[in-house]
Amino acid sequence: MGDLNYVGKRILRKDGPDKVTGKALYSVDIQLRGKLVGRILRSPHAHARILNIDTRRASQVAGVKAIITAKDTLGIKHGFVETPRYPADQYPLAMDKVRFVGEEVAAVAATDMYAADEALELIDVTYEPLPAVFDPEEAMLPGAPEIHPTHPKVKEGLLNIGGKTTSGWGDVAAGFEEADYVREDRFESHLRTHGYLEPQATVANFDADGKLTVWTSSQGPFIKRAKLAKTLGLPQSAVRVKKAYVGGAFGGKIDLFSHEFCAALLSMKTCRPVEIIATREEIFTAYRHGQPLIVTIKTGVKKDGTIVAQQLKTINNSGAYRGSGVVVIFLAWGFTMAPYRNPNLKYEGYSVYTNNPIRTPQRGHGAPQLRFAVESQLDMIAEELGLDPIEIRLKNARDSGEMLPNGDNVHNCGLKDCLKDIARHTDFKEKFGCNGNGGKERFRKGIGVGVSAYFGGSLIYPNSSSVLVKMNDDGSVTLLTGAMDIGQGAETILSQIVAEELKIPMDEVQVVAADTETTPVDIGSWISGNAYVCGNAARVAAGDVREKLKELAASELEANIEDLRVRDKQVYVAGSSDRVLSYAGLVALSIQKHRGDPIIGNGHWRTMRDEPTHPSLATTKGRWTENYAFDAQTAEVEVDTETGKVRLLKAVTAHDCGFPINPLLVEGQIDGQISMALGHAFLEEIMMEEGRTLNPSWLDYRMPSIRDMAQSEHLDVITEQYRIGEPYRTKEVGEGYVSAILAAIANAIYDAVGVRLFSTPFTPEKILRGLGKIK
Repeated sequence: MGDLNYVGKRILRKDGPDKVTGKALYSVDIQLRGKLVGRILRSPHAHARILNIDTRRASQVAGVKAIITAKDTLGIKHGFVETPRYPADQYPLAMDKVRFVGEEVAAVAATDMYAADEALELIDVTYEPLPAVFDPEEAMLPGAPEIHPTHPKVKEGLLNIGGKTTSGWGDVAAGFEEADYVREDRFESHLRTHGYLEPQATVANFDADGKLTVWTSSQGPFIKRAKLAKTLGLPQSAVRVKKAYVGGAFGGKIDLFSHEFCAALLSMKTCRPVEIIATREEIFTAYRHGQPLIVTIKTGVKKDGTIVAQQLKTINNSGAYRGSGVVVIFLAWGFTMAPYRNPNLKYEGYSVYTNNPIRTPQRGHGAPQLRFAVESQLDMIAEELGLDPIEIRLKNARDSGEMLPNGDNVHNCGLKDCLKDIARHTDFKEKFGCNGNGGKERFRKGIGVGVSAYFGGSLIYPNSSSVLVKMNDDGSVTLLTGAMDIGQGAETILSQIVAEELKIPMDEVQVVAADTETTPVDIGSWISGNAYVCGNAARVAAGDVREKLKELAASELEANIEDLRVRDKQVYVAGSSDRVLSYAGLVALSIQKHRGDPIIGNGHWRTMRDEPTHPSLATTKGRWTENYAFDAQTAEVEVDTETGKVRLLKAVTAHDCGFPINPLLVEGQIDGQISMALGHAFLEEIMMEEGRTLNPSWLDYRMPSIRDMAQSEHLDVITEQYRIGEPYRTKEVGEGYVSAILAAIANAIYDAVGVRLFSTPFTPEKILRGLGKIK
């Protein structure tokens, strides 16, 4: 790394000054003349037919400019996933039925929020309540209310199946016969929300030229443009989605939301800008939350701990519409496959419709729930066989270069090094089993370990990115990217890459980002592909500029291109420091020689560029990704045996993220994920009763604060290198590290007090019940 000036360095974020000084503009800060306030009427029923909607009294309220219902739409459905097998299943406004409490029924635009709220109260909706079902296992049974009666039934005759994934390899039955020890367990995870501080917010402006411009808090403008254009019946050229800063997302702002559609349609009806800002109560009660999973896992091992067979079944409560439910049950098998060698696997995943609000990705998208099950059971197996938790993981961990059953390659897999480093750093073997289990002290300490692997970029959607790098007259550059910075530092990382490829100061890389009208297409900030996919596109674009500069310089300096080098905004001949041309001079030369042409570099990158299609969501056939990150994490906890309260004292993460473009941002991502896992383990829970949220505020939904945060340490296992002009494999760091730590906490609690937990959250009541102190 000695020849690197920007990549691999701890460089402060480019957006930091704007955010700390208040200059950053979020969607709610967009001020347009004549802007109207939009509000949405929501269903009070979990399941009901809509018999009639009367808006006459509401339309007479002073200040009301437009009211829309499903009759004002084109009746076009949309969905998180839209394929022939999984067609779109949701209208922007409920058409004939409502299927969850809070579903959007009508929307109003008025001159102020008081008029809008008054109009909502005067809209008269006649409903016919229908039977509802909220538990996914009950929803699957014969006789359950059918939420989408026209949806195709699976062969087993189960009801309300929004999607099914099956996968496997080897001979599972023979594997279990070969096993010396077999156990089966069931694990359940609970409902959580994303906790983004900025509410869902959209400003839409339909102008006299027929152009719809939208600012919305989102994870990708191009996805929003495509779905808005489709549902509104507009060509994509008539829809522009522009960047606004995003105050947190964590997977919760990907898909098209009804408030975005309603703001746009209301603006089209009134020819005035319309703003819709969700209240926090709306977000808790009607917006999309994470994915609670039920995981049943059966594992067979040899006496030495070698895994020989595994059978898994996952059930996802997807809510009233498909959402990302079919994706999470697809991903779960991959989260099982990647870390450990397993010759025989059978996997089934079911995404089940219920009359709950819709579910969407949440950081890790099923990996924390899946790894909680796998890693907890592995510790139980190790105890039964008298094996060390680290050794049983090392025995089964994958090696570099291994081919996975679906045809993926793990390439430079650092998982074993992660396990060894973390065991050494934490003195795991000396601490494990010695701190509290079986002791008599009130406060008992324990240590636990977990492992996970996560992908960086996938063909699921498919994932690709394009970037333009444009030279300016003074030798600085402008980077144009469709990538969305949602707090993860995307613009900083891309600027570092461009600066490195061109050897130009970071402050001379100006970024224009996330505007569907002016920037190249980008998949958006999800599926953990930004640094790898968009980063490589930026590298290619900057490299294109560098080669064009060198071609011009070679002619002018009468030198061979291979003898030219770049540094300090100059091109020079190696070994002849006096033979040099500045970038500014070369830009002027290009304009002179090429009839006004400036120097612009084009870059495009698509993960698994030789694969024509994404893998099947139903069968998982086909490759998934070319880029896996690996990690091992330990948790050290203290348990109060009188109150049942658990405190996370220290979390250590040993991680293989390939090459860290910016170590400072990597550490920030890890610390953020430790905080989220802490909330997952102990604090956060959406409590629902018959589809209604019982705790719709920050006061009742407990999020970790700085007082709850544990000591977080990081151990780097660098398995890749960055070389100028060559493709690199930096691995994901934004989602995977929220996964293993949850299991590590559960294992640490068992080490401390001997209580094995099979469901989240890890509440004091469960601890005390396990200790026999309450019933």
